[in-house]
Amino acid sequence: MQIQGAMSVNKLIVLYVFDKMESALSERTVVEMCTAGNGWLNYMDCKELFPKLLDDGFLCRISSPDEEALYTLTSDGRESLNNFYITIPKSIRDEISAFVKNNSGALRTRQECKADYFQNVDGSYTVFLKIIAPVQPILELKFVIPDKKTAQNIYKSWESKASDLYSAIYETLVD
Repeated sequence: MQIQGAMSVNKLIVLYVFDKMESALSERTVVEMCTAGNGWLNYMDCKELFPKLLDDGFLCRISSPDEEALYTLTSDGRESLNNFYITIPKSIRDEISAFVKNNSGALRTRQECKADYFQNVDGSYTVFLKIIAPVQPILELKFVIPDKKTAQNIYKSWESKASDLYSAIYETLVD
């Protein structure tokens, strides 16, 4: 990676986010982290970086084709970051480090816990719940629910209760 201009620094910022999170991330998660609340990058620049980082070989997709795309740093990406991270302003590096320290657990949970629901022909609702690991789902549940309000409540609470539910199911079945 030749360091020239804002585009290269922006690429390094994204690579730095991946490095600090130490896990696979979706494009949506990275864009939200870098733009919405933190302002490290503007939205359009951040969206344009993903295909470039993939083409450059600095990121690679590790999720299956039928799942939300999850990306991780490649060895080339890590090497480029190690060689040029000093060009990222120290204030931004510090902000990223602090943000990741305070929010990494919540970000991983949101990314790993997926939920969806839809109405069936008979008027009931089906709720799909998943916990996704980088390679494959580790838990998938499907419930038929009699009404929309209950389906919405399950959908909304899944993210915060997924870990406890997984633990309870696992312990019950393994005991």
